Amino acid sequence: MAYIDIFNLTKEDISKGVDGSLWIITNRQKTGSTSNVPLLPIAEEIIDKYENHPMVSQSGKLLPVYSNQKVNEYLKTIAENCNINKKLTFHCARHTFATTVTLSNNVPIESVSKMLGHKSIKTTQHYAKILDSKVSNDMNILREKLAVKQAKMKIS
Repeated sequence: MAYIDIFNLTKEDISKGVDGSLWIITNRQKTGSTSNVPLLPIAEEIIDKYENHPMVSQSGKLLPVYSNQKVNEYLKTIAENCNINKKLTFHCARHTFATTVTLSNNVPIESVSKMLGHKSIKTTQHYAKILDSKVSNDMNILREKLAVKQAKMKIS
């Protein structure tokens, strides 16, 4: 999610989804489009961890969120301390979710597009580059399917 969308989240944005698990159901501030995201277990743990945090209690928000500038400053420090030679920003997390977490784990681009709240799948295609490893994996699956078909044809 974008920084502003995380900043604006409240407990009311969490509800049971069509599958009975917890989802974030909200509208993106940038586009006004719906963004429905099923929560992974780690996200539920983070929400639970900060449920009684003073910033959450005072603001009514779902999470204690500092300014985007401050968060990016902290991420820069973390990257330096961990010898990460990449400019980490809050927005990097959105890109990483799209590429590494979802697309690289075979979540269809249509689902990723809906979770990101994009109005057009073209936006997702530009936004979430398909990794070579994903292309390789997809082609290996196709090779296996074709080999099975060919083997069946030889048997017949």
